[in-house]
Amino acid sequence: MEKPIEEILANLEVLPEQIRGAVRNNGGGFYNHNLYFEIMGPNAGGEPAGELAEKIKEAFGSFDAFKEEFSKAAATRFGSGWAWLVVNKDGKLKVTSTANQDNPLMPGATSCGCSQGTPILGIDVWEHAYYLNYQNRRPDYISAFFNVINWDEVSKKYEATK
Repeated sequence: MEKPIEEILANLEVLPEQIRGAVRNNGGGFYNHNLYFEIMGPNAGGEPAGELAEKIKEAFGSFDAFKEEFSKAAATRFGSGWAWLVVNKDGKLKVTSTANQDNPLMPGATSCGCSQGTPILGIDVWEHAYYLNYQNRRPDYISAFFNVINWDEVSKKYEATK
């Protein structure tokens, strides 16, 4: 029986032990990179509008405060990993980060101590994502990332969590 990748990653514990690690790493990488490329675009950037903008303000106080928290999560992720904007199961927005190819769909993977959630925005902070253009300047890469976020796509992902 075929299952969507989101369902597989959210239920890793039911997989046989001998394949769990490979599914976590490779399935996580597949999901993470798909989301990463889906939420970027040319002529993008700016700020979200509509309900997502309201929810960001509600959760973080302002878009600038969200941007600061998200950037900090990305900049301080030790080693390789990801930073995320997540809709938790309670419908609240949270910023978190995960190591390696983990993501917030996976039980116990987040840095925020929050429960599993659905990622709607993610930034890859593995060196391969930024080294050619930014060398070891991860904060510059993170800052530039905000210029290519397609907030309409992020809003669609937010709407899909309802």
